[in-house]
Amino acid sequence: MRFDIFSDVVCPWCYIGKRRFARALGQRPDITPEVAWRAFQLNPDLPRDGMDRAEYVAKKFGTGRRAEEIYKRVSESGMAEGIDFRFDKIRRTPNTTDAHRLLLYAAGAGAQEPVLDRLFDGYFTEGADIGDADTLARLAGEAGLEVDPALRFLAGEQGRDQVMEDLSLAYRMGITGVPCFVLEGRYALPGAHEPEAFQPLFDLAKQEAEQPTTA
Repeated sequence: MRFDIFSDVVCPWCYIGKRRFARALGQRPDITPEVAWRAFQLNPDLPRDGMDRAEYVAKKFGTGRRAEEIYKRVSESGMAEGIDFRFDKIRRTPNTTDAHRLLLYAAGAGAQEPVLDRLFDGYFTEGADIGDADTLARLAGEAGLEVDPALRFLAGEQGRDQVMEDLSLAYRMGITGVPCFVLEGRYALPGAHEPEAFQPLFDLAKQEAEQPTTA
């Protein structure tokens, strides 16, 4: 059962959605998932070195209570999933192209999931600048990859075209927000839903897989 999950590493709901998806799978030992995390960018026009977080928040949410209210809602949902969001520690909003490239590299090494978890945790709970190559390589090392090869990969351009292809695919599929869980290339469930919301999708895919094929 294949899942293509479109997400961005600076999307807090993607982090929450990943935890909820894992809980949903934990409820279904009858399902063997094949998961690929695909690139999406909430801020594709950011400079390559990102921008100051306070400036970004002011432009996106304006001043006043709106940002505080959004952070409060996200933080409460995160606590329920064991995530201690620390938005106060984030100093830069990064361009995530290199982070997505790193995830492609990690997938080739069979380590996409642990690297993604480390990037989420590093950014949202530690305020790590995941637009910085040295920081990305360090986090990859903490997730089990070798640091120097990861840093050499990030110094090049490999994987950039694939990131752009993922973004193009998302737009063609009509995906405008993440996370978005796409099952078998046909069924999409957008949003960071509670585990129960995934069960009908699992059932549908399993029923179709068990149907006999006709010549």
